[in-house]
Amino acid sequence: MAYEYPDTFARFYDLIYHQLRDSADSAFYIGEIRKTKGRVLEIGTGTGRFFTTALGEGADIYGLDISPSMMNLLRGKLDKKDHSRIILQSIVDFRLNMKFDLIVAPFRVFMHLIEKEDQIKAINNVYLHLKRGGRFIFDAFIPDLKALLNGITNQTDFNGEYEPGKRVKRTVSTRPDLINQLINIDFLLEWDEDGEKKQEHWFTPLRYFFRYELEHLVERSDFKYYKILGDFHGNELNEDSKEFIVICQK
Repeated sequence: MAYEYPDTFARFYDLIYHQLRDSADSAFYIGEIRKTKGRVLEIGTGTGRFFTTALGEGADIYGLDISPSMMNLLRGKLDKKDHSRIILQSIVDFRLNMKFDLIVAPFRVFMHLIEKEDQIKAINNVYLHLKRGGRFIFDAFIPDLKALLNGITNQTDFNGEYEPGKRVKRTVSTRPDLINQLINIDFLLEWDEDGEKKQEHWFTPLRYFFRYELEHLVERSDFKYYKILGDFHGNELNEDSKEFIVICQK
C-alpha cells in the first residue's frame, strides 16, 4: 500500500525539509551524483530537493515518485523540456527503457516499503535498471530503542513562517508496532491562512530495520557486492552511528 503525501503536506514540504534535512544528507547525495559520469536515477524525487540542484549542475538525471502532489510541484520548477525526466512510478515495479550508472533512493524511501516481498522486488528492480558496475544507494535511520518502546507524543519539529506574518507548525506523534517492525506516525500540520487557523493530519507507517536484517535482505537480492556505512560522512558503523547508508554495486 502506498502512503502518498497529501496536497497540504506537499505544499509545505520544501519549507520544512530544507531546514530539517539539507545539512544532514544534501552534500552526500549531491556529491555522489556529481562524481557519476553517466546517467542517474533518483527514486523518491519529491519536490526536487536533490533533483533540481543536480539537473541545474548538468547531471543527466531522471526521477520517479509515487506522489502526484509532489510531482506536480516539481514539474512547476522545471522547464517543459525536462518534464519527461520525471515519472510517476513506484520503486517496486517501475519500468524504464534505459539503464543507469547510479540509482539513489534518499531520505527513507526504502522505509516506506512495509512488506518484505516489496523490499526484495524493489532491490532487484533497481539491479535490473543498473549498468554493470553501477551503484544503488539508499538510507534508513538506526532505530532509537527508547523511542521505539515509548513512542513520541506531540513533539514539534518545525515552527516557522511560510509567508510574512503567516506561520506553520508541524507536530509529530508515533506509536510503535514491535511485532511488525513499524513506527506509525501521525504528522499534524497547523497553519494560518485567510484569517483562520487550519490543521490537517497525515498518518503513515515507516518500516524500521536493524543492521543484520539489512545485510540479509541485500544478500537475498541479485546484488553480490555491498557495504553499509554509519553516516553521511563515509564512516564505518559504530556504536554512535545514527544512519544506515547502504551502497550496493552491480
